Amino acid sequence: MSLLSLQNALRQRQALKVISGLNNFDIENVSAVVQAAQAGGATFVDIAADRQVIRQVRQRIDLPICVSAVEPQALADAVDAGADLVEIGNFDSFYAQGRQFEGPEVLALTQATRQLLPNTLLSVTVPHILALDEQVKLAEALVEAGANIIQTEGGTSAAPNHAGILGLIEKAAPTLAAAHAISRAVSVPVLCASGLSDVTVPMAIAAGAAGVGVGSAIHQLNDPVAMVAVVRSLVEALVPQGVVVR
Repeated sequence: MSLLSLQNALRQRQALKVISGLNNFDIENVSAVVQAAQAGGATFVDIAADRQVIRQVRQRIDLPICVSAVEPQALADAVDAGADLVEIGNFDSFYAQGRQFEGPEVLALTQATRQLLPNTLLSVTVPHILALDEQVKLAEALVEAGANIIQTEGGTSAAPNHAGILGLIEKAAPTLAAAHAISRAVSVPVLCASGLSDVTVPMAIAAGAAGVGVGSAIHQLNDPVAMVAVVRSLVEALVPQGVVVR
């Protein structure tokens, strides 16, 4: 699958990114995740910006490979190693360490990355720690700085008060709200990520997202068959009712 297929999926608002984790260097786990992504029908994968990880993933799948990092040079090195597109984000993995990313830093990272990679597809996450109106303003500035895709987040900040479907909706609420607000302010595709499930994926698309990103719901599983099943359920959740997934 090529970058053209990814761009088509975004235009059709059916893109699914499977995320193995910015700090996940476990080759066995990453390999299982990306192979499940391909077998389940995902559009592309998002892995750590590490040469060895990129090389191993490239040998196992033919989906577009996105790499995530918060260091522009690491992203440039990853493209040199074979990555197809890059992501400044997956900030969730830093929040537990007490590291937060404010708007000016994310904008500076975007500008620096675009200087190093003038022709590479660039996705940038808008930190959920910002107020919603600040997220929108930052997203607009990021697009001006050269971002091709804006990604939302927020699952780590959500604290569901209920079990079951209501709890899944509560978990996804921050990223859904960001997708709704940002998609109406920018002209580039918005990828809704963090805290999503097959229940809330259709809500993300209804909110204005061109696709979704899902990570822990897949890479925390130990069974490759279960991983494929989750990916498949997410793909089916993206397809309009009445359309058969083959």
